[in-house]
Amino acid sequence: MKKVLTIAGSDSSGGAGIQTDLKTFAAMGVYGMSAITAITAQNTLGVKRVERVSASMVKDQIRAVFEDIEVDAVKIGMLSEIDIIEAVRDCMDIYRPPFVVLDPVMVSTSGFDLLNSQAKRALLEGLIPLVDLITPNLAEAACILNLIGRGGLLIDSCESMEEAGRLISGHTGKNVLVKGGHLLDRPCDVLVTADARVYRYDHQRIETKNTHGTGCTLSSAIAANVAKGYGLEESVYRAKDFISMAIENSLDIGRGCGPTNPMGEIYRSLGMA
Repeated sequence: MKKVLTIAGSDSSGGAGIQTDLKTFAAMGVYGMSAITAITAQNTLGVKRVERVSASMVKDQIRAVFEDIEVDAVKIGMLSEIDIIEAVRDCMDIYRPPFVVLDPVMVSTSGFDLLNSQAKRALLEGLIPLVDLITPNLAEAACILNLIGRGGLLIDSCESMEEAGRLISGHTGKNVLVKGGHLLDRPCDVLVTADARVYRYDHQRIETKNTHGTGCTLSSAIAANVAKGYGLEESVYRAKDFISMAIENSLDIGRGCGPTNPMGEIYRSLGMA
């Protein structure tokens, strides 16, 4: 069995962060492990409180995994502060896992900055050079463009997403998947590879408000597919199918935006849905 590590925050409502990462790993038949970077008190209505885990504890969690278990892929999510970014960077530099996907959690859906400018710079200059794939949404892609001095591009179409991906990939030398779930028209995702190949993944919008955890689930599904031996383009394609399934089986729980359901097809096959 392939083994995948998630380095991310904890979501007390179970809809995002390490909780949905581990559900995704289980549903995809890989063994999931976790290093928790922050504890959040949140539900379907929003985040109530965030308490960071110390950088030394984050580093010790990662070390404990790598020093005992072979890691086939790593997914990195919420890092919150510069010293935690640096701790994760140090570990990636030491252990050099075969594949690392970074979901650059920089800006909330409402446009609120989740990292200060120094932490954003540390992510760009310190951690991104050690990962294989970056998966920004539209707001995060715009933020990265600003950091590299290429701000001003309005990212509102598949064409402008491709341009953003090319600019980010050209600057970082990394594969970039720009996620278009927030496009006003038909959504699409655009993968720009480090060698300048472009792949578009068009899909139908699923009408539901229950989309909490989509970014976490997608990046985890990509990591799981790569760990299982699929190439990057095929891994993204399979992950897109997986997230569509998770959204189609999303759960209408709570009073706000409910979560996606990575276990949906398994529940259905067992007659539990």
